[in-house]
Amino acid sequence: MTLSRRHLITAAAFSPLVPLPAWAQGAWPNKSVRIVVPFAAGGTTDILARALAPEFQRVFGQPFVVDNKPGAGGNNGAAEVSKAAADGYTFLMGTVGTHAINPSLYPKMPYDHVKDFVPVTLVAGVPNVLVMNPAAAQKYGVNSVADLVKALKANPGRLNMASSGNGTSIHLAGELFKSMTGTFMVHLPYRGSGPALIDLMAGNVEVMFDNLPSALPHIKSGRLKALAVTSAARSGAVPEVPTVEEVGGPALKGYEASSWFGLLAPAGTPADVVNRVQQETAKALATASMKERLLSQGAIPSGMTSAEFARFIAAETTKWSKVVKASGAKVD
Repeated sequence: MTLSRRHLITAAAFSPLVPLPAWAQGAWPNKSVRIVVPFAAGGTTDILARALAPEFQRVFGQPFVVDNKPGAGGNNGAAEVSKAAADGYTFLMGTVGTHAINPSLYPKMPYDHVKDFVPVTLVAGVPNVLVMNPAAAQKYGVNSVADLVKALKANPGRLNMASSGNGTSIHLAGELFKSMTGTFMVHLPYRGSGPALIDLMAGNVEVMFDNLPSALPHIKSGRLKALAVTSAARSGAVPEVPTVEEVGGPALKGYEASSWFGLLAPAGTPADVVNRVQQETAKALATASMKERLLSQGAIPSGMTSAEFARFIAAETTKWSKVVKASGAKVD
């Protein structure tokens, strides 16, 4: 019996000697999907990932599991995702730190933030907020940004500044503040906002430039004192809190240091999977309930396309490289 060329191609395609990619062996997803958060639980990166995970599970019919992999300013978790199989079962909740700041801040990176990833979508942008432990604020007579600058100049090195890790926008917001005001605070990096906030509220550190969503509940409860937001305009979540530039005087004119968070996948992840996740993220972010939830926490939802997100990352990398240079921040 003579087999046609078409039959031979068909037979070869389904031969066990020619394994098919995971996404071709059944409709994606046919098992649980992992969203790696490169920081400890409790911070804004974690909050956003956990807000989206149940939405994805509802739409795609498989569990979307948030996996916290903190360390090295987000580099550990991002590096793990960069080396994961490009099969649509691993995503990263990346940040301005992992994909715009760290490439300029760290002399050696464990991944290439452009070549090793495919951008999926920008999830949200958030302002940072300058907060203090209330007892420390009272001790140093701080009720405003101007008061803080005065206290720092009178007590160089005595106040400690917490961050969610080296290279995060939380870290760089503080470094830029110090550079522009000619002040000094000891920087204490943590493995995420969650543990940093715990120490800040306990009085083990005095100052932090945190992402607004993770700091907001503690500001409202009175456990943290908000001095200013780091964005160009006031936040609708805390309209009574001024911007740093607004109340910082001439030294802080032009000060702005906001954060953003977005989904990325290992380079080579199938385009149809990337597009589906982007589309469902955009749909979820556009719902009234999700919009209200994020906006009330100070986050501005996005949902941009993969191509738009790629251009955004390129622009942010250029912007933050200038901030790193201006601040003089370095990480060994």
